[in-house]
Amino acid sequence: MTTIQVPRATRDHLAELAKERGLSIGQLVEALAAEHPTAAQLAERLAADREAVRRVIGVGISDEEFDQTPDVRGNIYTIAADKVRTTRGTASWPPGPAGRAAIGPTSHVPLRRTVEGDQPLV
Repeated sequence: MTTIQVPRATRDHLAELAKERGLSIGQLVEALAAEHPTAAQLAERLAADREAVRRVIGVGISDEEFDQTPDVRGNIYTIAADKVRTTRGTASWPPGPAGRAAIGPTSHVPLRRTVEGDQPLV
């Protein structure tokens, strides 16, 4: 344990907040610190999240591709589908019969409907 030097008014304010929440001041400060990760902690989480996405979808998306895509969560299927089409080189676009995009000679992937149009679910 250690001591943090703060003005008396700040200490009193923290004490009141802690009391209202049924915590000690130390527990309150610990909770506040947990809610505000450091830049290094954020970078670590981002790297872990990106690795999880790569592992789950089975497609190697570079950090540059993640950085260049403003809404990765909203565009992850599109990014993955583009990678698969590029890698396999056998895909046809626009979608084939029955609302499906041809990914290989005999395999098909269902589409999701979006405002922008059909997007492959890869």
